[in-house]
Amino acid sequence: MTQKFSCPRCGEPSTWHGNDFRPFCSERCKLIDLGAWANDEYRLPTQDAPQAENSEE
Repeated sequence: MTQKFSCPRCGEPSTWHGNDFRPFCSERCKLIDLGAWANDEYRLPTQDAPQAENSEE
């Protein structure tokens, strides 16, 4: 039985075994995803630390 899944980049069906580009369906999707990482398109939501106030009185 071949394990099938959706490509995380394009959503097309793909297989795990015998796929050199897993978890992607193709080299194209793998390279597009790598480019997105290199361009900082993936970011985790964060809350900025509160700024310290200058209290020079």
